[in-house]
Amino acid sequence: MKRVVASFAVLMSALFSQAQAQVTVKDAWVRATVAQQKATGAFMQLQSAQDAKLVSAQSPVAGVVEVHEMAMDGGVMKMRAVPSLALPAGKAVDLKPGGYHVMLMDLKGQVKDGDTVSVTLVVEGKDGKRQNIEIKAAARMAAAPAMKQGDGHMHKH
Repeated sequence: MKRVVASFAVLMSALFSQAQAQVTVKDAWVRATVAQQKATGAFMQLQSAQDAKLVSAQSPVAGVVEVHEMAMDGGVMKMRAVPSLALPAGKAVDLKPGGYHVMLMDLKGQVKDGDTVSVTLVVEGKDGKRQNIEIKAAARMAAAPAMKQGDGHMHKH
């Protein structure tokens, strides 16, 4: 009987640990590239059941993969790597062009429209335990966002 109770406790502990770090990924995609292009971005929506953070990522198509942020700094849009991205419990976090994203650099080849790109996300829970999340992201061409007249970014030549 003790062995059954101990086994049940181990099983419940394992299930609880998985539930703690549960992160869902929706709408994952990678921007397709042109020949000789050495970098691109991966975009998606993440939602964690518990407070967690995205701490890193890897992909077989890139030599270097980092979590990046694009933000205005003194009137200039700048991109920089961030050590982690908070995933507050129950809140959707969008990784999208012009904001947070996964940067794939030192590409090993062209990422063509229609390709499927494997990306491994590394998420760390409040307890410091890390979980790898394997995703398959569709590569697609993405049009640049439309500029609205009067938004301060439209130039007339």
